[in-house]
Amino acid sequence: MAASGYISAANLNCLLGARNLSNPKVGSADATISLSFGGSDSMGLSVRPTSFRAPKRTHFSPLRVVCVDYPRPELENTVNFVDAAYLSSTFRASPRPLQPLKIVIAGAGLAGLSTAKYLADAGHKPILLEARDVLGGKIAAWKDEDGDWYETGLHIFFGAYPNVQNLFGELGLNDRLQWKEHSMIFAMPSKPGEFSRFDFPEILPSPLNGIWAILRNNEMLTWPEKIKFAIGLLPAMLGGQAYVEAQDGLSVKEWMIKQGVPERVTDEVFIAMSKALNFINPDELSMQCILIALNRFLQEKHGSKMAFLDGNPPERLCMPIVDHIQSLGGEVHLSSRIQKIELNDDGTVKNFLLSNGKVMEGDAYVFAAPVDILKLLLPDNWKGIPYFQRLDKLVGVPVINVHIWFDRKLKNTYDHLLFSRSPLLSVYADMSVTCKEYYDPNKSMLELVFAPAEEWISRSDEDIIEATMSELAKLFPDEISADQSKAKIVKYHVVKTPRSVYKTVPNCEPCRPLQRSPIEGFYLAGDYTKQKYLASMEGAVLSGKLCAQAIVQDCEVLAGRGQKRMAQASVV
Repeated sequence: MAASGYISAANLNCLLGARNLSNPKVGSADATISLSFGGSDSMGLSVRPTSFRAPKRTHFSPLRVVCVDYPRPELENTVNFVDAAYLSSTFRASPRPLQPLKIVIAGAGLAGLSTAKYLADAGHKPILLEARDVLGGKIAAWKDEDGDWYETGLHIFFGAYPNVQNLFGELGLNDRLQWKEHSMIFAMPSKPGEFSRFDFPEILPSPLNGIWAILRNNEMLTWPEKIKFAIGLLPAMLGGQAYVEAQDGLSVKEWMIKQGVPERVTDEVFIAMSKALNFINPDELSMQCILIALNRFLQEKHGSKMAFLDGNPPERLCMPIVDHIQSLGGEVHLSSRIQKIELNDDGTVKNFLLSNGKVMEGDAYVFAAPVDILKLLLPDNWKGIPYFQRLDKLVGVPVINVHIWFDRKLKNTYDHLLFSRSPLLSVYADMSVTCKEYYDPNKSMLELVFAPAEEWISRSDEDIIEATMSELAKLFPDEISADQSKAKIVKYHVVKTPRSVYKTVPNCEPCRPLQRSPIEGFYLAGDYTKQKYLASMEGAVLSGKLCAQAIVQDCEVLAGRGQKRMAQASVV
């Protein structure tokens, strides 16, 4: 557990020792402590759990564990955070254009929102179009008839997301991230209902904190396996980024065999990690993806520390970005689906034709929707260009997000992200504990990522729930059974995304396009475009910044195109 957390309770009649704070299941049967969401001025006193002894009391009211949040880690002094902050500052410091460019952007996920935000910061006018009636793209969410939210995915914000963390800071949203203790928690399939932890000590710098976390865990890997894995990783640690990029041609499984890493290391750790990173298994995932994650987690002290958003993403993250864009003169339009990219005689973009019949014209155009949609709308005149031909290798991976509301509060869980190590499930969390807006003291809501989903995406919701419950019975053997003879399902939602983030299989890296296309005035944004964070929220935000940067750099050329277009229109 971290050195301190914040606690607050309406009926706090006793203080218990650190052992009771670290795990809700540990402690006396007749008394636990009520913990509330910390990290804000209104959350009450700060405590250091290891610095006090529980006072002797003969009478006290029963209390329950609710949740524990941790202070925001110190991220500002990391190289990547500083670099991201500098890139953000270049937009605000850029010379104000005499005539702001009008940039039409298709897609209001994080990539499109990021592009529009930083273009607006640079003094231009983004016109952001979203096909659906909800913001967020891959982080979209919906409210059901009971007022409960269900999301496209289970989203975790890492300390190693410098551009995302800067974005929160720029918008004044740092208090909307609920930081959890610096741990990674894995279910133990061989011991149903039990978990194994990797705890990163606060007092150690990186990479020692990560090394310590691995060495201290003796439940998942033996010492000989740890040593062989460490030896296998040496080339990556010594070779740096050049080595990491060179591993794109190998799958995780192939790389492990090549480096002499025991197969059990893959089974125990990297199946779960592969599914969490890209929703596929190690025999498909490019090793470059794993090495990039390990690189960030080991090189940055708080890189692997996780935070949950304190509520639904459209309102708690996307709307503040929209408000910022609109405050600077930009526009955001929902239910505005692109039907066709219409071209001029010279092959450049003439306009975006919407399905509602509207025609959107601008000085520049950005396609920030998923790569699979781009390929569907790609004009025939462009299909022979190598830049676009290489996109054929990039294909979205299917994923399913499952939400189940139960009739009771489940006990065998943590206030954290959990790696299920199930053959059907990836990660999960009890959102009634981890998230302020979804908090419920009496009933649990599990949000689970069902992956790999290739064979399940066309199956019925009922089939998916039945399979999920069978897996949950192994994770909660005392509380859940497949036939619901124990905890009962109150309701559920299943969200299917047939094409989510691009499938990071070997040899994809050369196919990822730069944000500036060979078509003058046409740009791309999205986590599949060229940036160092691959398919992630961080990758999407960074891609938007790089796209905005390219447009700002091309400002004079684009302004000339706009003047030419206006002159031609006046002649007509």
